[in-house]
This record gives sequence, structure tokens and C-alpha cells, in this order.
Amino acid sequence: MSVELHRGLNTSAYDFGLYDQGIWLLSRFENPFVTLMGRNLFGDHTSFILIFLVPLYWVVGSSSLLFIVQSMAIAAGAIPVFLYTRKRLESEIAATIFALVYLIHPATVWIGIENFHPDSFLGLIVGMALYAALEQRWRLLLVSILLSLSVKEDVALVIFPLGIWLAFRKSLKIGLLTAGLSLWYMIIAIFGIQKGINGVPFRNSWRIPFGGVRGLLKTTFSEPAKLGAHLLSESRPFYLLQMILPFGFIFLAFPEVAAISFLVIGLNILSTFWYQFHVEYHYSFIAVPVLVFGTVYAIGRLPQKFRQWLIGVCLVASIFSAFMWSPLPGARTELKYNGSNHPMVLAAQEALSKVPESAIVSAYHPLTAQLARRERIYAFPVPFERALYGLDAFAAGDVLPFVDEIEYVVLPANMDDQMQAIWSPVQSDFEITYANSWWVVFKQKSK
Repeated sequence: MSVELHRGLNTSAYDFGLYDQGIWLLSRFENPFVTLMGRNLFGDHTSFILIFLVPLYWVVGSSSLLFIVQSMAIAAGAIPVFLYTRKRLESEIAATIFALVYLIHPATVWIGIENFHPDSFLGLIVGMALYAALEQRWRLLLVSILLSLSVKEDVALVIFPLGIWLAFRKSLKIGLLTAGLSLWYMIIAIFGIQKGINGVPFRNSWRIPFGGVRGLLKTTFSEPAKLGAHLLSESRPFYLLQMILPFGFIFLAFPEVAAISFLVIGLNILSTFWYQFHVEYHYSFIAVPVLVFGTVYAIGRLPQKFRQWLIGVCLVASIFSAFMWSPLPGARTELKYNGSNHPMVLAAQEALSKVPESAIVSAYHPLTAQLARRERIYAFPVPFERALYGLDAFAAGDVLPFVDEIEYVVLPANMDDQMQAIWSPVQSDFEITYANSWWVVFKQKSK
């Protein structure tokens, strides 16, 4: 499905094209400055896990590659769930059921079709870390922690509480080392690596309500009712229900392992960024393996005579939640998308074939996902007008200085008023080299 979505032009510069361009540049031993967002690939997030994908770009030319890798990584997250459940509950049937619970959770299914995100590796890697911690396999734990932190700087929000749990339940030394390492790396990643690349550290303070950390703390103590109203606003309570209902609330019996996800889920609910408190987006996926392991752990601490019933409750709750909120075949949630054989898509393929592989291009954003493997590609209206470009991604309005360097522009034949207003003043500098009923290819006139 993710490949079909991509082939049907349902992906875009954010959040597929930028990764495809960045990894492609690395595979060519070039600086991974991603022109689709105006930042270094690792300045956006410290996703060094992507380096492991570079060799694949030497042998696979398809732009669908990342979606295949992503799907395999997500599915592989069922493996540590199966291994732990089989040992904890002494049942392969139970292990299979909880592998299914992981796989059909709404957040798991949605991340598989929401463009591409390095977060998709966390189902497997965080699952490995949890399995290693619970089974006291310290070498595997170290490898899992290092890989987890290489996915994203804020994975420490799960690894740090895992370390605290380890310190109290398994090994004080290992637990403190785990917590300390994760906290140290997050600080280095944000204030060292990202600041070193971008010149500025953390760029998402705007997501903190009430004007930032200081405003949040002030509101918490001086106007707690206002904070409460914020946490109950929009669809935040519904988001929490979607995250935990698939587990039938069973982990609440012994919540200590499931609580490792408290920081992530809590910050998602707290955030002012709409995407973070909606299960359809990648911010939620990291909590899924934690909640699965937490549920299995809780069942394992309850009397044997209740286990089959609890497993059954969890299975029913999981299937119900998947039917309601996962875009699976036969489920209530239906995906609406353009297929790869849609006339608009076929017309786009023909238009894009007219653009040379080495050309500097500005294109309508869904098309950039098909053109990303080049040194310079921009999502229109960039560079004619800034939009989602640069360190301050939400700045807009100014014309970027390299407008004259654009060689090709690919736009819809029927532009909306906003696009037309941006394009009209510069259109005279370009000539039409190809057009069909859906798309127009412009080439800069010779000077």
C-alpha cells in the first residue's frame, strides 16, 4: 500500500522526498544538504540510522526502496514482542496474539503509510531494548540503546525512563548508565550536533504551550485549571483512548513497564502541534512496543487462572480498535487516494520524463518525491517564495537568492490562485517545453 501511495503521487517533499534526497546524496559521498527543506539531513534530526541504508542506494534504483525497508522494519517489531511473550506467558498462542496486537495497533498501521520516517525502526529497536532489559541481556541492551538513540535525538524520552525502571528493578548500575547515556546523548545531539550544523539548537520550542517552558511552568503552578483545560481540549482525550484501548487497559494492573511510555505520550498530549496528538502520525509509534510489553508484563504478574481471559480481552479490544481506527482492508477507516493508473498520475510520469536527471528543478510538492534523487530540487513556491524552507521552516514570503539558477519548473496545468500569483511575475523568464491536460513543464529561457 505504501508503494502504491507513492506511485500514485500521494507522497511529498515532507516527509519522503527529503529523506530520499539526503540518503541519495550520502550514497554519492556528497554533503547531505537537503534542498527540499534547506537544511542538512542530520540538522533536522540526528537520524544517523539512515547511514545504514546508504549501501542499498548503490544497488537499488527504485524510489520505492524506502517504503519496502520501512514496512520490513515495522513488521520486524513483532519479533521481540513474540519472543518476550512466549517466555513470559509460556505460550506460543499468546505470543502470536500479542504480535498481532502490535501489528494492527492504529499507530503501527498508520506510520507504515504516512510517507517515510526513521521512527519506523523504533518498533524493532525499542522492542529489542525492552526485551533485553526484561531478560537482563546486557550486551543486547547496549546495542539496542545505541541503535535507538541513532534514530532520533528524542528517543531518550523512552530510554531514560527505561533506565530508571532498570535501576529499581534489575540493576542499579546498568539502569543509571542507561538513563545517563540517553540523557547525555540527547543534550549532545540537540546542543552539540544540531547546533553545530544549524547554528541554533532546539527549534521546536513553539510546540510548548503557554509561550514555552517558563510559561508552562508558571501556568502549571499559578493556573492549573488552565493547563487542565488545555490537556482536555481538541481531541487529546480521544487520542489517549486510541493509544491505550487496544490493550484493554490491562497494563494498569501493574503499570510500571507501560509507564516507560509516559513521557512520550504525555508530551504528545501537551504539545500544541496538532500532528503529535493524532494517532495517524509517526509521533505515536514509539509508545506502541512499550505498551505491548507493559501489557504482557502485567498479565505475567497476575494469577494463571486469569491469563486466558485477559489475553482474550486484549485480542478483542485490539481487533475492535483496529477496525475503528486502522486503515486496514475491511476496516471502518477507508483510505482515499489516487492509484498509480490514475490519468493524472500517468500524465505526471510523462511530464517528469521530460526533465533531465541533472537539472535544477522546482516542482509541485507531490512531484518532488519522484524527482528527489538529484543535487538540487525545490518544492514550489521555493525559491520564488520561501515556504517550509530553511532553519525557520515556517517563515514565508521572501524570495530566495538563487531564483535565476532554476532550470526547470513543473506545475499543475490548473494552478490555484495562490500558485498563480507567485508564478505569474516570473513566468516570462520560462518557456513551455511540454504540456498535457494535467501538467506543464517550463524551462528557463536562454540568457
